[in-house]
Amino acid sequence: MCQLVWKPHPILTWWHPIGYSLGVDTAQLLRVARHASSLSQGALAARAGTSRPTLSAYENGRKSPTLLTAARILESTGFELRTEPRIEFVEASNYRGRPVLVPTSLPRLHQERALATVELPLHLNWSNPGYRYNLRNRRQRARAYEIVLSEGRPEDVLTYVDGALLVDLWDELVLPSAIRAAWSAVVADPHDREAS
Repeated sequence: MCQLVWKPHPILTWWHPIGYSLGVDTAQLLRVARHASSLSQGALAARAGTSRPTLSAYENGRKSPTLLTAARILESTGFELRTEPRIEFVEASNYRGRPVLVPTSLPRLHQERALATVELPLHLNWSNPGYRYNLRNRRQRARAYEIVLSEGRPEDVLTYVDGALLVDLWDELVLPSAIRAAWSAVVADPHDREAS
C-alpha cells in the first residue's frame, strides 16, 4: 500500500491516507499533496526544481514522472512517499452470528491519528452516540478499542486502532471471549508465538 504521509510539522498536522491495491494514481497523489500544502503549481514547481507546465502535465496525467521525480515533488510539499505491507483481514471466528475479521498484522497509525480525539460513527457507538473519545487518555482509548474490536469492520480497525497501543492495552481490555480469542494470535507477543 502506498500512503501519502504528512511529515511532522509544528503548526500543520494534516494526514491523509490514500490506499492503492495495484497501482498509484500519481496525478491524484501530486494534486492532493499540493492542495494540502496550499501551494500553487508555480510555487511547487519552483521548490521541486521543475517547470510549472511539467508539473501541470504530471497532475493532469498527461505525463508520468519517474518514482524519484514524484518523491522529490512530494518532498517539496512536506509529504513523503513510502511503502508499507498491505494489511489483510481474515475470518478468525464468529461472534453473535457474524464473522470476526482480524488483521494479518497490526496496523500502525500516524501519531496525530493514534492520539486524536475521535467520535466513533453510529454503527460502532450506537449506545452513546456523539461521545468523543480522547485517545491520549488510556481509559478512553481502552473503551474505544473495546468498541471497535467488538463492533467494527476492517476499515474501522484501520481508522481507529494503533497496533502498538493495542498491545500495550491488551491485558486491560474487557472483550467478549470470542473477540479476545480471535485477536489473541495477532496481538500476542512474538516470543509467545514462537514458543507455541
